[in-house]
Amino acid sequence: MFNGPPPLVRVLKDEAEEAKAVAGWIGEQSKAGMLPHELGVFVRSAAQLERAKAAVSSAGLASRVLDETVETASGQVSIGTMHLAKGLEFRAVVAMACDDEVIPLQERIETVGDDADLQEVYDTERHLLYVAATRARDNLLVTGVEPASEFLDDFKGIISRE
Repeated sequence: MFNGPPPLVRVLKDEAEEAKAVAGWIGEQSKAGMLPHELGVFVRSAAQLERAKAAVSSAGLASRVLDETVETASGQVSIGTMHLAKGLEFRAVVAMACDDEVIPLQERIETVGDDADLQEVYDTERHLLYVAATRARDNLLVTGVEPASEFLDDFKGIISRE
């Protein structure tokens, strides 16, 4: 995001509250005239896709889970992993499920053998969040549940903990 309002970062108490917050934000975007295909929701990995689908469904909108073809569809919110976000652009984006041990992915951290490898894991994991966040042309929402990802500290001063 280079123009528009600053990103909104919300850390919520549990997944149900996160889904409710994301659905509400998506609903606000829709009421403001944003079309479903102008919205993207990204998560760290396939394990969090159901969280994203539930939030979009709660907002009353149809969704399409992106695959390797990365084809968006008119009338549907695009949902995908952060890995598939590169090269896409949406008016509004949600980067959700930014929880501790999800981003950076704990499984990746546990497999490293030395500090140089650990730094590379942190750098690539942070880059995933950056790629997802920069897909937003106008509005960005970043969410996670307590304990949230340490990467949300990059957004210091704008985090709302609920």
